[in-house]
Amino acid sequence: MKKKRQLAILGASGHGKVVADIALLTGWHEVVFFDDAWPALSTVGPWNVVGDASCLLEHCDAYDGIAVAIGDNQTRLEKLRLFDQQSVEAVTLIHPSVVLSRYASVGKGSVICAGAVINPFAKVGYGCIINTGAAVDHDCSIADGVHVSPGAHLGGGVRVETACWIGLGACVKQNISIGEASIVGMGAVVIRDVSAGVTVVGNPAHEIDS
Repeated sequence: MKKKRQLAILGASGHGKVVADIALLTGWHEVVFFDDAWPALSTVGPWNVVGDASCLLEHCDAYDGIAVAIGDNQTRLEKLRLFDQQSVEAVTLIHPSVVLSRYASVGKGSVICAGAVINPFAKVGYGCIINTGAAVDHDCSIADGVHVSPGAHLGGGVRVETACWIGLGACVKQNISIGEASIVGMGAVVIRDVSAGVTVVGNPAHEIDS
């Protein structure tokens, strides 16, 4: 009998539910959750929460893979790097409906959600989230720990630096650069480069105090 594959997911949140669903659609037989709110938090949807992050670190060998389902970019990267230090590599999860060019690349620990499109020669880094219906066009460079929210669209050649958040429905013009740890607000239309560590909103996008 074929062994059941069990995935441990760190982060019992709404995003965690999405990650679990993708896992079960892509060949994982079972999922179990860990969250730092345990033991007060004992379930998420139909799944059990059985420990916190330290428990998972201690028992990660008991699972066939781990995923970090934490929406906050910096926290997600910190947790992934913590597992890396223990030589535990996070899995990459790609929903079956994703359109992923054979010429694109997706880094370890990233999650690509339903309906996303990643076009030729785009590069998605380590620990990223490309969320539902997002589009990453040709030759884009998405650095580690970036979250491209549902319905966001990046034109060709866009460069997004580490731990950026691109908001729901935002649009970024081709060949634009988004600086490290910046936030592009929901529905923003970005037609100029964005500096590191700032928040931009509106159409056209402009910087605000964050």
